[in-house]
Amino acid sequence: MARKELGDIAAGRLGAGDLATNFGDVAPPLSRQQALIEASRCHFCYEAPCIVACPTSIDIPGFIRGISTDNLGGAAHKILDANIFGGQCARVCPTEILCEGECVRNGPEDKPVAIGALQRYATDWVYDAPQTLFTRAPATGKRIAVVGAGPAGLACAHALARLGHQVTVFEAREKSGGLNEYGIAAYKVVDFSAKEVAWLLSIGGIEVRHGQVLGKNLKLETLTETFDAVFLGIGLAAVNQLGLPGENLAGVRNAVDFIAELRQAADKSSVPIGRRVVVIGGGNTAIDASVQSKRLGAEQVHLVYRRGANAMSATSAEQAFAKDEGVFVTHFAQPVAILGQNGHVSAVRFEHTRIDDGGRLTGTGEYFEIATDMVLKAIGQTLDANSATGLSYRRDGRIDANATGATRLAKVFAGGDCVGGKTDLTVQAVADGKAAAGAIHAFLGQG
Repeated sequence: MARKELGDIAAGRLGAGDLATNFGDVAPPLSRQQALIEASRCHFCYEAPCIVACPTSIDIPGFIRGISTDNLGGAAHKILDANIFGGQCARVCPTEILCEGECVRNGPEDKPVAIGALQRYATDWVYDAPQTLFTRAPATGKRIAVVGAGPAGLACAHALARLGHQVTVFEAREKSGGLNEYGIAAYKVVDFSAKEVAWLLSIGGIEVRHGQVLGKNLKLETLTETFDAVFLGIGLAAVNQLGLPGENLAGVRNAVDFIAELRQAADKSSVPIGRRVVVIGGGNTAIDASVQSKRLGAEQVHLVYRRGANAMSATSAEQAFAKDEGVFVTHFAQPVAILGQNGHVSAVRFEHTRIDDGGRLTGTGEYFEIATDMVLKAIGQTLDANSATGLSYRRDGRIDANATGATRLAKVFAGGDCVGGKTDLTVQAVADGKAAAGAIHAFLGQG
């Protein structure tokens, strides 16, 4: 492949064999023998700290005991009853800072029980040959609208369906799953998200309508008039901008769009990637964009973050993974301009930063440039407030809702990333959706 000095972006940098390897399962499932050995390491703590660390309070010692006795049905039920997206969370949750991070086996000469891997082992069989673990209660005659078919929305919908309510889910995109389908690195969730959604919907009582965009062809006031209650799980659809010169040059794009394109590509070789890539950001999206750029065949990938490693929202494990993949990580540097030639990005100019005596981030007045063919912006997402009128919003721009998801608008509840909480994670979104379902059930006089 011929090299270009400017705008060297091309598809097919690697062959089919390399791409299949690079985008295969990054953490293959445990065998039965491996699972039994790992399960035997659990101390089955009475007041297990791993349960407290899980936002959905999965009975972790309980499901691990199920594995140890070959009772996969019981193990899967314990997991999915608490977290209906237990299969996805087993793959993508930062277990090192949640359940595994609190495991009593953490120590200088020990390591935590591999809870995430065991959770995957206990649930994968449910989707491979779809199993019926839950049934619906008798119909209540109540109708609830759920906006957003991501983890929060579908968790809420499933919990409401189990309670006997009829749920209609309105989703803007062509596929259900939200970030699980569009926003997570392909090698983490190989051919899984759609399978999990299909199983979740098999309980019945849930209709999904795609192409329904709140604020455009779907109005909140219409939903409140038509349905007995409404749950908003609309995520964060808008993307933050750098606000810098050159941001509109060819070769500059949002990392979330790049990740979504890669996830939906049947042939990974069809996705173009720069020979030299700069990723700006410090979260999981930045890590996923960086690593996948390398795995598509980029020669050099630089991830640049304005603060130090400890301030990055990406976990230490994710940061280490990126470095192991050959990503160059630069801390304490902020972009000040995107440079270009003939309408295409050619470099990014950065300023070194530091934390001043008052704890504020400040520039040092020292600059450097990184030559690049492609820039991926991963500086966070925000709520599109134009999508839902009549609601109250917090100062951070997210929907104002209480612990149960109730908003200040009658009949309207909300949860997941559009509300935000301790973490913007799949497991937290599931917890929000499930809590809101319970509150909606009580609001309807059914609880």
